[in-house]
Amino acid sequence: MIKIILLPLMVSTYALASGGEGGTDIVQRTVNFALFAGLIWYLVAEPAKAYFKGRSQGIADELQKVKDRLKESDDLKKEALAKVSEAEKFAIELQESSKKENKILNDNIMAQCEKDLVNLTNAQKTHMDFEQRKMVRKVVEDTITKLLAESTNDFDKEAMANVILKKVA
Repeated sequence: MIKIILLPLMVSTYALASGGEGGTDIVQRTVNFALFAGLIWYLVAEPAKAYFKGRSQGIADELQKVKDRLKESDDLKKEALAKVSEAEKFAIELQESSKKENKILNDNIMAQCEKDLVNLTNAQKTHMDFEQRKMVRKVVEDTITKLLAESTNDFDKEAMANVILKKVA
């Protein structure tokens, strides 16, 4: 359709062109400009429309990609916040269970320490008794050895008992 309109306008340009006579040629110049603008429009319109349409589509695609990335980041943020919330709950549970375990271990250690203390006290008493008996035996043995070394035939049992009683007391 544009070709049909363009052809008569081009022909009219040659027909109405000035032949060198004096006067104004505004009409011819206007027709020439209209033909030139139409020709440029005819040649450039489709590629320009295609370029701007492609450019608009490219911008829309980039905008959609940005929106998708933003949505993905929001989803990741929500997941991260959920994980943080779960981690906080786990930390609280872990703290409570650690306190309970600490109490149990502390009670067990204290009970074991008390048992060990009782055992050590009993062992100390037994050891002290043993040492006392050992000391008494040594004193008696030393005394008897000393008496036998100094003894004579006329040393009687009563004198020996008195010496032993003096050493023990």
